[in-house]
Amino acid sequence: MSAANAAVDAGVQAWLQLVHARGIGPLRGRALVEHFGGAAAAVAASPAALRGAGLSDKLVDALAGAARAEGPQRDLDWADGEHCQLLPFDHPAYPARLRQLRDAPLLLYLIGDPEVLATPQLAMVGTRNPSPSGAETAEQFAAHLAARGLSITSGLALGIDGAAHRGALAGGGLSVAVAGTGLDRVYPARHRDLARQIAAEGALISELPTGTQPRAENFPRRNRIIAGLSLGVLVVEAALRSGSLLTARQAIEQGREVFAIPGSIHNPLARGCHRLIRDGAKLVETADDVLEELAALLDGVTAQTVTPVAGDSAAAVSPPPDEPLDPAYARLLSCIDHDPQPLDVFVARSELPAQEVASMLLMLELRGLVRAVGGGHYQRAAAGGS
Repeated sequence: MSAANAAVDAGVQAWLQLVHARGIGPLRGRALVEHFGGAAAAVAASPAALRGAGLSDKLVDALAGAARAEGPQRDLDWADGEHCQLLPFDHPAYPARLRQLRDAPLLLYLIGDPEVLATPQLAMVGTRNPSPSGAETAEQFAAHLAARGLSITSGLALGIDGAAHRGALAGGGLSVAVAGTGLDRVYPARHRDLARQIAAEGALISELPTGTQPRAENFPRRNRIIAGLSLGVLVVEAALRSGSLLTARQAIEQGREVFAIPGSIHNPLARGCHRLIRDGAKLVETADDVLEELAALLDGVTAQTVTPVAGDSAAAVSPPPDEPLDPAYARLLSCIDHDPQPLDVFVARSELPAQEVASMLLMLELRGLVRAVGGGHYQRAAAGGS
């Protein structure tokens, strides 16, 4: 174990005993610590004293059993690993914003730099199956916001989470990943390299002991930590039943800001964001919108000179003044709107031959007037206009 962990070994073991006592949980664990004046005193209390503090016989037995279980020692052995650390609730590096939660974790498992947890953070969440433009938007927003000094926090999941982490790192900033498993494994496995990079340039954390495998009930618990660490939560593409909406609701309950990026009315992945906006979330069109809202909460992070996010309508600037469009191209462009559509729609609207439309779309794309969004679909680029 590192020198820092060795110095507080006895205290850490007491917190681990609380973590591994089935049925105790963050609320009861905190209540015990406060009642007895510390974690070590709580786990050393007599069964009669514990019952007097409100524990049932079953929970008293669970706490005693955790002292003999393999889990706490397994966690201590894990913490001997490079850049691994255990942060109990009373540790100086335990993040202050997270400590404010009524059900804050009793202990955090961490790989990386604990100082990153003290930086101003913005959570970015969304669907695991985003559209190409949605993933691109998440990555670009994260890059710009990270470059302005916000650490980007997410859940390491596929889709928007992964795009947000990658964007933050690509922008030269920091990222925090909150895992829904023990940190002795990476889920999903395809994010192993991404997790390694986050640990090297930010922090991976979890409240779950080593050996904990991915289980559905762990991810809502993880979401409250994502929101709790952050000044606000930005939702990028979420269906109406998305877990991202749960994160947003938890953020509201915690008094955090909630932001949502709108999308096409035809995109089912935009409906969750639209619901949040109707319910009071702040509509976001540029990275600047986020920074302006958070400006009063930020220490040393300003909303000045924010670079517009590419592909965003409010951030768009006009393209260089190229030569005027040929009438046929102008006619085709007038048939393309901001909702992605397939080629045959443009053929029908423009009444131009399909072969010509295909080649014309390529030329319009090269001029930055339309965007290919995958699956043979195109949409008007934000910078475009006729």
